[in-house]
Amino acid sequence: MAEYLFDRPEFNDPEAAREHLESIRWPKGPVCPHCGAVDRITKLQGTSHRPGLYDCGHCRDQFTVTVGTLFERSKISLDKWLFAAALMAASKKGVSSKQIERMLGVTYKTAWFITHRLREAMRTGGLSAPFGSGGGNVEVDETYIGTDSSKTKHRGGGSNKNKVLSLVDRATGQSYSMVIDNLDWQSLRPILVENILHEARLLTDEAGHYSRARVYFAGHETVNHKADEYVRLSDRTVHTNTVEGYFSIFKRGMKGVYQHCGKQHLHRYLAEFDFRYNHRIKLGFDDAQRTTALLKGISGKRLMYRPIGSQVH
Repeated sequence: MAEYLFDRPEFNDPEAAREHLESIRWPKGPVCPHCGAVDRITKLQGTSHRPGLYDCGHCRDQFTVTVGTLFERSKISLDKWLFAAALMAASKKGVSSKQIERMLGVTYKTAWFITHRLREAMRTGGLSAPFGSGGGNVEVDETYIGTDSSKTKHRGGGSNKNKVLSLVDRATGQSYSMVIDNLDWQSLRPILVENILHEARLLTDEAGHYSRARVYFAGHETVNHKADEYVRLSDRTVHTNTVEGYFSIFKRGMKGVYQHCGKQHLHRYLAEFDFRYNHRIKLGFDDAQRTTALLKGISGKRLMYRPIGSQVH
């Protein structure tokens, strides 16, 4: 792992980084980000032109591989961007902005901006297909993390904490997580119905807010954690251990690495943990392939500093 991160040329040389990014974004040759053309594109190699500059013979615009991506117009060298992407993709529980600051030799503010931009690249914005195809098992559970500063402190129940809902499709091994405001059936029903097929079997704990789920899905089985039941003895497929395992990684990262996260940023951290979970070794992705998958997500996601928010975490 250390050899991959530190010794590859794309992490140490801006020109090698640009060529590497071109091979990922344009595997069949340059594509104009302005008009979408793939022919009549000329690489400008004069001494007055910056490296990696292309001219489109259709729209007559010029571009580089970073145009239309979250790297566009960045003053940070491309090898540092790729190095940070590799670090975030390879670190199972995440890597802090302070660590990025030290390893890249940038300011903390810059490192924080880099990590949030890369989390945006990891964010899919939704499922490509609902979970539970073919009557498969889908585990659903919720957890609490941090404090929702918009709510006053309340006696127990986690009412003043940030609430996270996660779905895990056992067949595909994919997770999908989101921040939710309320844990009640009225809030959960549209999320579950939109993201889980009617033919699926839903697996949850004994929480009352799932009690009406059977009407919407082919089956709904529960385990009673309050009674120390974590696997049903009569049917060992009935459990929520998979999603609990996801939460275990998520919480160790949030508490041990990131330590604090405001609610306004939590959705990006969830995208980060979902991304690594959905591109883990068990699903056929090594560190290099996971980094490549991250870099494929940079298109159309130019995230400016102001939209991220002024509060640094």
